[in-house]
Amino acid sequence: MISVDNLSKSFGSSVLFENASFKINRRERVGLVGRNGHGKTTLFKILSGQAEADSGNIIIPKNYRIGYVKQEINFTEKTVFEEGIRGLPEDAASHHWKVEKILAGLGFDKKDLTRSPADLSGGFQVRLNLTKELLSEPDLLLLDEPTNYLDITSIRWIKGFLSQWPREVFIITHDRGFMDSLVTHVLGIHREKVRKFTGNTEKYYLQIAQEEEIHEKTRINEDKRRKEIEVFVTRFRAKARLAGMVQSRVKTLSKLTRSEKLEKFKDLDFSFRSKPFNGKILARIEDLSFGYNPSRKLISELNLTIGPKDRICVIGRNGAGKTTFLKLLGGIMAPDTGYINYHHEITPGYFEQTNVKTLDDDKTIEEEILYTSPDLDRQAARNICGAMLFEGDSALKKIRVLSGGEKSRVMLGKLLCTPINLLLLDEPSNHFDMESCEALLGAMDHFDGAVIMVTHNEMFLHAIAERLIVFKDDDVSIFEGDYQQFLNADGWGDEIVQDLSAKNEVHCQKTDKLTKKEIRQLRSSIIAERSKSLRPLDIKINALETTIDANENYLGQLHDKMQSATEENDGPLITDLSQKIHQCQIDIERDFELFESISEAVETKRASFDLKLLELDEIEC
Repeated sequence: MISVDNLSKSFGSSVLFENASFKINRRERVGLVGRNGHGKTTLFKILSGQAEADSGNIIIPKNYRIGYVKQEINFTEKTVFEEGIRGLPEDAASHHWKVEKILAGLGFDKKDLTRSPADLSGGFQVRLNLTKELLSEPDLLLLDEPTNYLDITSIRWIKGFLSQWPREVFIITHDRGFMDSLVTHVLGIHREKVRKFTGNTEKYYLQIAQEEEIHEKTRINEDKRRKEIEVFVTRFRAKARLAGMVQSRVKTLSKLTRSEKLEKFKDLDFSFRSKPFNGKILARIEDLSFGYNPSRKLISELNLTIGPKDRICVIGRNGAGKTTFLKLLGGIMAPDTGYINYHHEITPGYFEQTNVKTLDDDKTIEEEILYTSPDLDRQAARNICGAMLFEGDSALKKIRVLSGGEKSRVMLGKLLCTPINLLLLDEPSNHFDMESCEALLGAMDHFDGAVIMVTHNEMFLHAIAERLIVFKDDDVSIFEGDYQQFLNADGWGDEIVQDLSAKNEVHCQKTDKLTKKEIRQLRSSIIAERSKSLRPLDIKINALETTIDANENYLGQLHDKMQSATEENDGPLITDLSQKIHQCQIDIERDFELFESISEAVETKRASFDLKLLELDEIEC
């Protein structure tokens, strides 16, 4: 168990989090969520001792070990297998079978075990670091975006491995489906505060949205109440007989808190520009074959017909040929044999992570977008920059200073410059946070054209795929169905049952909870009852205000007449006026008392109804 107490961290004037306190208890698997730049990786570095907090304490039990997968490479052994053995703890130094098991699960072939670690790709070098950390069996395992360098079978393997992990896991990932299927708790960094929830990300985001809605409604009610009191004080400040009520409301006004309006976070907000397509067949792939090695074909005699609104996902292990296939479709590479026949009206848009290398480091973001299409003017380029979260002067940043995620957003923005009717996407979700992934899913869903996407993200597969191109067992096949049907019919043979439709059900639903329809009906009933109850009182208050004003005007006239009668020494008139003044004062005093009584009743009733509505908001899921 690890305990964090009042931890704070800032960079200059930018506060990441303040007074963060939480515990990670035995065998908990905790997901860390928050927007890009809000401090997730910084928190991991503080926990692992690679960075220091500004204030606060981290209480770690004696001999408690924290494992953190390093991105930097520092290999010393001659082979992958020997390097993996370095990760074994001293009391299990002879358990070489564990090394082979984890390496195989993370996608290493037997022939890879004898390779030099220096010869591995960057992604496989990070996997080797992950292997060593898993073998070391730390008490708390910190994983920062572990799925970025894993293919779909490795992601499924590590999901199963971590679900059986006998100690604590703390994980950051943009893959919401992966997180939700694994974690027992969610720790969120939101508006500089850190909070821990039991359950998955869906429960967390629902709770945050609900709390912020209640905050905003409460703020609006507070402002409305404040204005009502200010109007009352201004109107009756000069009335001597209402001095007590005025002072009471002045005190109430001084005690009212002022809730700040919550800053609205900006999300990716875009849609792909669709070019009309009138044909029935977008493209035909006939007897397509390709291989880098003549003796081994990645793709052999593949045939496929693509419709104008198809949603096709390309799946398989790394190195199987998925990206190569997408490059063939995009015309970047030519097939060995066979044909890809596109309809003459086709305009494709191509997105690939490695294409960030085509960006010019010396250009600004705005220039990269502007020069994508000759038909684009500066204002249109600026609008696209804004949609990609590069607003104002941010659009003038040089490409060289951007992070990987920011460069990916620039590449995505370049796709928006031209109307298209075919989207070719290679791992579009890498380097995006959860909010950006949701925006990308929405944009693909509303795109009025065909989508062909390579992805290892099973949430994307469940949401988008209607057909699949499957690279498996050194073969390529077409599966006519969605991803869940593929898992049910064939799957990956890894004995992991993935039913994300069940995993992603709303956890906040309970048998005794009101349905949304019942909540709407109850809210309408409360509002109607409030109106029915308060309307007669409001009418009485308005009538009393009119009467009091009229009587005070009449009282003023009587006093003027009394002064004239006194000057003229008109005894009978003075007597008559005295009686009228006395009666008018009694009437005004009575009306004031009644006005105060009804006003207090209105305030009490209104507060009661507002509380009922807030309580209803709190139980709504």
